[in-house]
Amino acid sequence: MKKIEAIIRPESIDAVRSALNAAGVTGLMVSDIEGHGKQKGVVQQWRGEKYKIELLQKIKIETVVKDKDVERISKAIIDSARTGEIGDGKIFIYSVDEAIRIRTGEKGESVI
Repeated sequence: MKKIEAIIRPESIDAVRSALNAAGVTGLMVSDIEGHGKQKGVVQQWRGEKYKIELLQKIKIETVVKDKDVERISKAIIDSARTGEIGDGKIFIYSVDEAIRIRTGEKGESVI
């Protein structure tokens, strides 16, 4: 099993959720986060004054999938979140050793 963690623009969340649903993802977690990448924030102007926003609003999506589905689901995220601009986000993929359904005690891939 693999955990896919995607950091995306907030305006991409609806498209990504639709793409994940179409790809067969049944469970996911969504969190509002702040952060920055290489660009180290942005400079904006308001009422003639410039100010720097170092931490940008992002959305983190997490899901655990079967190994065979990682490529297809990663592609669905990329295709639905890509704008071609700096700040589109990143995808991180981690190995998951075990999953346990708390309600039944069931273990393994069947719980996802």
